[in-house]
Formats: sequence, structure tokens, C-alpha cells
Amino acid sequence: MRKNLNVFRRDKSILMDKIKESFSSVIPISLIVLFLCFTITPIKSDVLLSFIIGTFFVVVGMGLFSLGADVAMTPIGEYVGESTIKSKKIWIIIPVFFFLGVIITISEPDLSVLAAQLANTINSWTLIISVGVGVGVFLVIAFLRIVLKIKLKYLLLGFYLIIFILAFFVPETFLPLAFDAGGVTTGPMSVPFIMAVGTGVAMTRSDKEAQDDSFGLTALCSIGPILAVMILGLIYKPSSIETPVYNINFGENSKDLCSVFLKNIPYYFKEVGIALLPIVGFFMIFQLFGNKLTKNTNYKIFIGILYTYLGLTFFLLGVNVGFLPVGNYLGAEIGKLSYNWIAVPIGMLLGFFVVAAEPAVHVLTKQVYEITSGNIPKRALSISLMIGVAVSIGLAMLRILLGIPILYFLIPFYLIAIILAFIVPDIFSAVAFDSGGVASGAMTASFILPFSLGLCDAVGGNIAKEGFGVVAMVAMTPLVAIQILGLVYKIKVKRMQKNNYSNSAEDEIIG
Repeated sequence: MRKNLNVFRRDKSILMDKIKESFSSVIPISLIVLFLCFTITPIKSDVLLSFIIGTFFVVVGMGLFSLGADVAMTPIGEYVGESTIKSKKIWIIIPVFFFLGVIITISEPDLSVLAAQLANTINSWTLIISVGVGVGVFLVIAFLRIVLKIKLKYLLLGFYLIIFILAFFVPETFLPLAFDAGGVTTGPMSVPFIMAVGTGVAMTRSDKEAQDDSFGLTALCSIGPILAVMILGLIYKPSSIETPVYNINFGENSKDLCSVFLKNIPYYFKEVGIALLPIVGFFMIFQLFGNKLTKNTNYKIFIGILYTYLGLTFFLLGVNVGFLPVGNYLGAEIGKLSYNWIAVPIGMLLGFFVVAAEPAVHVLTKQVYEITSGNIPKRALSISLMIGVAVSIGLAMLRILLGIPILYFLIPFYLIAIILAFIVPDIFSAVAFDSGGVASGAMTASFILPFSLGLCDAVGGNIAKEGFGVVAMVAMTPLVAIQILGLVYKIKVKRMQKNNYSNSAEDEIIG
């Protein structure tokens, strides 16, 4: 009993830290929204209050969810990865890794948010399961890459070549959506889990490149959803995409507003339960037939699953009832203005502060700082990403206003990224392509995407062709930004080696 109390006390302390992180992630957008509401886009008081309540649920939900990912999802990933590899039976490893990719993707909150935007065009579960299959297939490919010691850059070159060739055959209505799917899939649930699996697999190798090869799993797993949604587009061939009409009428008083939130809670408890059940079942099966964990470890994991369940429920409730309607409404109101060009600087402002506050970005900057032994400062990386994402969202808003096809932006950026992959150290390419999903976090999917859809609808644009694609454009920035820093690092190292050689030669002559 005392042990259980200690676990809860420790988790309570960690939870407060996680809530602080999520608060810092959400507050920049909230302040910008409040500023807009009190200036150029006034909204009704009940809608504003719903946004504030939604913000509370998003902050608490993200905190609980992050704690659950640390306490349960990452340990499960490491346990399953190590246990599966130890069997050394390829006929067991491949289906297990495939199924892992599917079930972890199903529970991804960012994907649920994206699927909700398409519920009137394609069944949400059809999209989610298709994307899950894509992740599963590429998780297997990522495993085989580590085992067979295949260079990541060659796989990236080959698969992105296939993607951009296929892009010319996929209906234009599904193209931006396909690239968005690649960005939202590598979110707060899947990234820690997939990286933990990669670490577990890499530990089975003893060579010096094993640690470097543990990166890149997320990069490959983000390719699967793009191809999966492209294939869906070839099957469905929709002429248009119909987005949902958001409810911005929350009743006449605070009681009515409260009832809107209360009525939605059972629905999200059910949806999240369905999403998490396969993960729990999979873990229990491993406990029956694999190496059994200690009672205390099992207890911690199941408590972590409970945190994940509650966190994901609160997050989706806050996003769908509070955030999405307001984001969509503000985008639409700005689009109706005679000076709707203001969407470009507003989008850049949102992008700058969103990536600055994204918790995963802080993890990334620390990772690169350690890899380069301090030669690439954290501040340099953070500023590069902040400016890059600000430019990306500004271009995404401009694309909506002018109706520019998304491939005009994606092809040059990915071409530069692939070329850089053959120039910079391999570890930087792996981290760069892994980090594509880092910048396009929860706030991009839950606010900036609906903002873009509202803006596109208001200016009379094509929702499918121009409204979607903002997540993809956010995800493309780190591919170039981090590899440019890798190039800087490479030049610095060469200069240091040259100086050391010159100094040693001079010492030899003097001696």
C-alpha cells in the first residue's frame, strides 16, 4: 500500500511538470486567439468561453497523456521490441512489428483530429486503419533496415521518388491530405513508442553505428501514411472533400454550455477505449507468452495506461468542442475581411510561437546538442525551426489566398532535403527526417488546420486542394533546417581537424 502511495505521489509531481509543459505549448495560441477576438474578429461570449474551457481540457489532457506515454507506452515499446528481437524468428518479428505499428497509430490523437475533418467524405475508421497499415508496413521496413544495416538516405530517396511519381496520378483532392497524414501520424503517442522500439532493436547490435541507426524509424513510418492515403485516393476518387460544419452556438447560458461538454464526454470515453484496447490486449498476450515483467512494473504500466486513457479523452474533448470550432470560425472571419492578406502574417506569428512552445522541440534541440557535443547550440536550432515553421505557415496561407498547388512547394523542399542527405553526416539526416513530425504537433492539427480550412472556405477556395496541406508544409521545414545545421557542423569539424593538423605539424618542425 505504501509503495502504491509513493507511486502516486511521484506521478503527481511529474504530472504537474507535464501540465506546465502542455500549458506552455497551448498558451501562445490562446493569447493570439484572445487578441484576435478583442480586435479584428470579435466572437460571441459563449463561443469565447467554450474556447477557454476547451483550453483547460487540452492542457490537462496533454499533461495526462504525456505522463501516460512515459509511464506506459515507452516501456511497452521497449519491452515488446526487445522481447520480439530475442526470439530471433523472422516469422514472429515481422507480424509483431506490423501489428505494433497499426495499433499505436490507431491511438494517435493528431490522426483522430484529422479524421474528424473528413468524416463527411470518408469513414473515420477507414482512414485511421489505412494509415495504421501504412505505419505497420514501414515499421517492418525500418526494422529490416537496422538489421541489414541499410543506409537511411537510400531508402528515403527511393520511397520519396515513388511518392512524387504517384502524386501525378492521385486525384488532386486527396494529395494535400496524403501529405498531411504523414505529419500528424508521427505524434505524441507514436513517436516515443516507435523510438523505444528502435532503441530495443539497435541494442541487439554491437557495432559503432548501431546507435545512429536507432534514429530514422519515425522518418520511415511517416512515409507509410502518405502512400496509404494516396492509395485511398486512387480507390475513392472523390471530386471534392466536405468538411464538417462546426457548432458555434452553445446555448443561452452557462448551464447550456456546460451540458455541451458533458454530453460529449461519454462519446470520447468510448472512442478512446476502442483505440487503446488493442494495445492493452497486445501487451497482455506478450505477458502470457513472453518474458513476464515484475508485479510492480505491471502495476506502473497499467496506471500509465489509465493516465493515457483519461488524457486522450480530455484532449479530444477540448479540441473538438472548444478549439476546432473557434479556429475554423476565426479563419473564416479573417477570410471575409477586405484585407484578408493579414492571414499571412497572422499565420507566421502562430507558427513562430507554436513551434517555440512545442515540448517535443525542446527534446529535439537537446538531442542535436548532445550529438554535436555542443557545436550546434540549442538556441541556434530552436531559432532555425521557429523561423522555418513561421515561413511554412505563411506560405501555406499565401497558397490558400492565391490557389497555388501544394507540389510547387513540396517538390523543391524535398529535393533539397534529399540532396542534403547525401552531403551531411548520416545522423543529421536521420534526426532531420525524424523531426518532421515534431514541428507538426498537436496544436498544428487542432487549431492551425481548422483555421486554414475556415480561411479557404471564406475566400472561395477549394477545401481539398488548398485548405488541407498546412500540416505537410509545417513538417517539411525541419528536413532542411536541421540538415543545414548538420552542414555547418561538418564544416566546423573539418576546420578544427585542419587547425589541429597545422598545429601538430608546426610543433614537429619547432621540435
